[in-house]
Amino acid sequence: MSKESVHTAQVVEQAPTTAAPADAGDAGYSKDLKHRHINMIAIGGAIGTGLFLGAGGRLHNAGPALALAYLICGVFAFFVVRALGELVLYRPSSGSFVSYAREFLGEKGAYVAGWMYFLNWSTTGIADITAVALYAHYWSFFSPLPQWLLALIALAIVLTVNLISVKIFGEMEFWFSIVKVVTLVAFMLISIFLLVTRHEVDGYTPGLSVIADHGGFLPHGVMPVILVMQGVIFAYAALELVGVAAGETAEPEKVVPRAVNSIMWRVGLFYVGSVVLLALLLPGSVYSADESPFVTVLSKIGVPAAGDVMNLVVLTAAMSSLNSGLYSTGRILRSMAMAGSAPKFTRVMSRSQVPYGGILLTCGICVLGVGLNYLVPSEAFEIVLNVASLGIVSTWVIIMICHMIFVRRARAGLVTRPHFRLPGSPFTEIVTIAFLLACVGLMWNDPEVGRKTVMLIPLIAVLLVAGWFGVRRRVLQGEQTTDEPVK
Repeated sequence: MSKESVHTAQVVEQAPTTAAPADAGDAGYSKDLKHRHINMIAIGGAIGTGLFLGAGGRLHNAGPALALAYLICGVFAFFVVRALGELVLYRPSSGSFVSYAREFLGEKGAYVAGWMYFLNWSTTGIADITAVALYAHYWSFFSPLPQWLLALIALAIVLTVNLISVKIFGEMEFWFSIVKVVTLVAFMLISIFLLVTRHEVDGYTPGLSVIADHGGFLPHGVMPVILVMQGVIFAYAALELVGVAAGETAEPEKVVPRAVNSIMWRVGLFYVGSVVLLALLLPGSVYSADESPFVTVLSKIGVPAAGDVMNLVVLTAAMSSLNSGLYSTGRILRSMAMAGSAPKFTRVMSRSQVPYGGILLTCGICVLGVGLNYLVPSEAFEIVLNVASLGIVSTWVIIMICHMIFVRRARAGLVTRPHFRLPGSPFTEIVTIAFLLACVGLMWNDPEVGRKTVMLIPLIAVLLVAGWFGVRRRVLQGEQTTDEPVK
């Protein structure tokens, strides 16, 4: 454990209260999240707009091989969450991977991990409110309202829910996830029926012939499949929420292993299974980035109000993502603030045990997104989506590095590994890190979007270095202030 973490723990133990956690940022939280909340948060993290909306454009570009891309990225995503799950059982923390980065990489590691995660969720939040505004315009009732106003309304609703209590957040996320799961199951049952009965869809007879007669498994070659990997990884972003939420559940040792282990079959069933069914029903060229592939299929077979239903589901997925982003960044920023690497106001908690300072900071960045929707409504979504992808890749890499160091210390007898473990360490971590970095490097082959995203890396690095020098003195003094009462 780093000197900072040890000293923080010692200072907190001098307080007249009961034994405090190793991470001072964990003090003061309620334990109101139940097993069903954590379970559905895990599902909600695995199912989002990346599937409901993003799969259409990716099927068009990559063809049926997209299913393989989802499978490969899903396996590595599972490795990341499994590694995080082991760290959670070692020491549950609402600071999650930032707290572990502080312990195993020191304050600089925690600083980088926290602000890159904040970058991911703040820009994802902008993408989410943009998506909600775009989806709302699908209905004529909302057409007179400008996109920026709809984005602001969506942000206000989710912000209010997050500020009330963690229990309300858990309930909202629970029902959001229920809507997504029920919709996917219904679609898959309809698709299986169409396959079994060989009912024509837009003039095509469902089955392997749809793939064989339209370019095969790789209709456009291997490179388009490689290029969509970045988007596929972003589709899995939020799986790490299980680690953050574990800090506010009473029995993480029981809840977390079940939630983490279930992620793998959910990925196989919902992501890979859905894409395979979509590929068997219609050629990839029929799908587009402008429409949910599920809407495309259902509208082709004449399902009444298919567009309305799926548009509501996609809107729900975007609201769910925004909900999760505000929740997680509030906890992460508080962990950082207690160590001095985030603004002091992000330490504060409400009477209902909600770290509202960090939530409001993330919300403030999202308000800038409302301005982006006002200035460039047609480009807002694409601009922020690419920045967010860098944030999630860096977060996952840091989780795997922390786990490698954790295992190394366990073998040296300094810490004890729980029974719930990531198999194949350190090989599993090294391969996962190499895969994630390779995905970022391969983005250079996409001159339209990927290359511009990679070119942002030096700028982000400069901002991180400048920010570190700005907070360095406060971080060094942070341990002396962690025993102050939180307002």
